[in-house]
Amino acid sequence: MRSSHSRSAAVAAVVASALATGLLAGTADAAEGTASAEAVRIHDIQGTTRISPLNGKQVADVAGIVTGVRAYGSRGFWMQDPDADDDDATSEGVFVFTGSAPTVAVGDAVKVSGLVGEYVPGGTNSGNQSITQISKPTVTVVSSGNALPEAVAVNEYTVPAAYAPAGDPAAGGSINGLTLEPSRYALDHYEALEGMNVSIRNSRVVGASSAQYGELWVTVKGWENNNRRGGTVYGSYESQNTGRLKVQQLAPLAQQPFPVANVGDKLTGTTEGPMDYNQFGGYTLVARTLGTVAKGTLAPEKTKPQAQGELAVATYNVENLDPGDPQEKFDALAKAVVENLASPDILALEEIQDDNGAKNDGTVSAEQTLAKFTAAIAAAGGPSYQWRTVNPENNKDGGQPGGNIRQVFLFNPDRVSFTDRAAGDAATATGVTKVKGRAALTHSPGRIDPANPAWQDSRKPLAGEFVFRGRTVFVIANHFGSKGGDEGLTSHHQPPVRSSEAQRLQQAQSVNAFVKQLLAADKNARVLALGDINDFEFSETTKALEDGGALYAAVKSLPKRERYSYVFQGNAQVLDQILVSPAIKSYTYDSVHINAEFAVQNSDHDPQVLRFRP
Repeated sequence: MRSSHSRSAAVAAVVASALATGLLAGTADAAEGTASAEAVRIHDIQGTTRISPLNGKQVADVAGIVTGVRAYGSRGFWMQDPDADDDDATSEGVFVFTGSAPTVAVGDAVKVSGLVGEYVPGGTNSGNQSITQISKPTVTVVSSGNALPEAVAVNEYTVPAAYAPAGDPAAGGSINGLTLEPSRYALDHYEALEGMNVSIRNSRVVGASSAQYGELWVTVKGWENNNRRGGTVYGSYESQNTGRLKVQQLAPLAQQPFPVANVGDKLTGTTEGPMDYNQFGGYTLVARTLGTVAKGTLAPEKTKPQAQGELAVATYNVENLDPGDPQEKFDALAKAVVENLASPDILALEEIQDDNGAKNDGTVSAEQTLAKFTAAIAAAGGPSYQWRTVNPENNKDGGQPGGNIRQVFLFNPDRVSFTDRAAGDAATATGVTKVKGRAALTHSPGRIDPANPAWQDSRKPLAGEFVFRGRTVFVIANHFGSKGGDEGLTSHHQPPVRSSEAQRLQQAQSVNAFVKQLLAADKNARVLALGDINDFEFSETTKALEDGGALYAAVKSLPKRERYSYVFQGNAQVLDQILVSPAIKSYTYDSVHINAEFAVQNSDHDPQVLRFRP
């Protein structure tokens, strides 16, 4: 329990009266009635579920101490009742939405009258939980310079191991109407602290800082699914990592620059402020007082160079690269290809934009983008890569409008040759045939199944036929549909709705069917399907790619805590993959961590490299 204090008999009587008259009946009765004039306290507003029992009601003279003031964005302030009740499920803090710059200061004792409501960051269709708030307020400052309510410590001892209760089937899977159990579930614990003054101490950074948004991610459970580089790994849909918490600076960035922090650094000392709920990431400690970043020793990795008889194949999402990007970005990406990826023989690139980037004028060629990038690689000491691609139809492949992102093969002609076979166009599907008794592509480079509805407004797979030391290798470069539109882990639906999976599942089935055609023509065909799969190694998408033993996700050859290529909201996870056909029996796989864990990035993805002897 947060406090041994209990409600006074007068408050209990007011609440009982309100219950009897239906004022606490919930959200169904949304008329702006008035809830028991003088005696309503913050914990009465918050109640024991995620939705206030006074939602839609006017309240008068609600007392509290101001614990944080936000004069930008969603303007308002947090206040907290220092005299807590004895129910850990009822928060003692609440946000007061003023709309304009608040006229109160931290430490002011105030009385607030206004309308209780539930605000959903991102809108009701986002699946996000709501923030209980008082809007249209009348604020009276009673006194100033008061001591703040003691911060509630959030740490490995207070946050439960279970993440969230299962949603109520009768409510469409929502947990909104369930009574909070803060000692049992992490999301209930955080919700029961909504609006309250909380603190963390000496927490490890698991999501690098963002100078743009003034935020980072920490874990208060340093042992939870940790990896050797300091992150926390998302290894299944049931491993949400309960200790993750977003920390955002309360002071405007213009007044106070946010510290630079990489994964594995530590946020030392005390970080203290109100517990908020953010559209992008859920529960957030809005730091009135920010700890100090103690730098770690994290460094970008370098993969082992391939041996003379090994073929090195890599995939790298270069994040909307176009000729208008600064030369520094081209040089940094090129240096990574040479020094960190050891100049792979074949490199599949994702998110190569057309020759004028996001300018939406019908341009689809990426020749200038590729010429500039390959020149930068050569200048960095790498090989003189050649390239193959198929230009998309204008604005038919998703991504940034006008950018026309596509996959591209780079290859080192001194080590590997490309077999050109009647290069296909954006709408022409490559197929499988036999040449001299061996499987071959009808179009190389060519697109796989581009007319399939699975690829609508999405990147179509690019297939190519390569030869290394006399052995044919088929490579399929992919960039599956994004996770945009999926609900976050802190959704009020539990489990969250992952609507984007349906398209990726169909895309995986399309690629799997094509690989099976190759294997039907030659059961010993060496096939690699790789790229930004935008899904986890344990997902239904990956299972569909592997169906029937046609492919195997090579990232699963790594220890579980080393499987990640991307860091999202403090969770290190797999999005980029290389899958291999059965003929590729022995290989070395490396997820080369050079971007995702760092505040300064050349891309938000880590490249993947696989080496084998065909």
